Amino acid sequence: MSITTGQTMDAPNHTDLDPSIFFLLGIPGLEQFHMWLSLPVCCLGTATIMGNITILVVVATEPTLHKPVYLFLCMLSTIDLAASFSTVPKLLAILWCGAGHISASACLAQMFFIHAFCMMESTVLLAMAFDRYVAICHPLRYSTILTDTIIARIGVVAMMRGSLLMLPCPFLIGRLSFCQSHVIPHTYCEHMAVVKLACGDTRPNRVYGLTAALLVIGVDLFCIGLSYALIAQAVFRLSSQEARSKALGTCGSHVCVILISYTPALFSFFTHRFGHHVPLHIHILLANVYLLFPPALNPVVYGVKTREIRERVAKVFQWGQGTRLKISK
Repeated sequence: MSITTGQTMDAPNHTDLDPSIFFLLGIPGLEQFHMWLSLPVCCLGTATIMGNITILVVVATEPTLHKPVYLFLCMLSTIDLAASFSTVPKLLAILWCGAGHISASACLAQMFFIHAFCMMESTVLLAMAFDRYVAICHPLRYSTILTDTIIARIGVVAMMRGSLLMLPCPFLIGRLSFCQSHVIPHTYCEHMAVVKLACGDTRPNRVYGLTAALLVIGVDLFCIGLSYALIAQAVFRLSSQEARSKALGTCGSHVCVILISYTPALFSFFTHRFGHHVPLHIHILLANVYLLFPPALNPVVYGVKTREIRERVAKVFQWGQGTRLKISK
């Protein structure tokens, strides 16, 4: 561990001499635990890749799963994979060998993609809430409302919304001057962590960051909450207890994914904005939980709680075992 710490200490002095290079410090105060922290990061990264690829393959190869809810799930899995590839490789490089050097352009690109993918994921979660609302409150119109064209348009809207909301970010960062340290006390190029290094007027950046977060997290959570309020109202009007349980059961997976996605996001957001007395390493650990846990757990939640996906995955493994037995014979 002394080698990693030495690299972490030497590199910032070098970056101060080169304005085109930043240095990601990792988790300040926990440098001696970087190697140990890389173990859960590796596990979560592997689970993200295996789980989301499994979801994509299962849905793509099973015609009975070509339904709106599963197509939205595929969008979520694609976004989770892309977000993971934007963060995990550099994070592991920092934790393993202190390789925190990153060019200014690469830092801006990573910042753009990480935040854009998070916004896209929030939009897809909102679309999935709308899907559950239509399925329960307007079941007879489900197939006419959520057509393939509408689903494709929702996917395009999710992509455009995340990209357009983050488009000002590189330009707002680019106008700033970094005349002091180029050492970013974080594991990735987080917007406000970079802004805090600037020595000019950063109020536009702060206002932009807060506005973008409220437009995404605030608006999407309000709409999701409204959808489930209407769903609850419709469910409790049902006379049969079995019908109520079945209707609520179809929402179980999505509710779990919402809690997994938004809970660490809200903790990270409020801690970053108002938790001035919270240690820096807690800020950074919460930010990494927000990026690493949802992509790894989302496929598990849907795989365990959704019977169709669970049965299809079981068939795939049974087919694989049968093939190996035939080859061995």
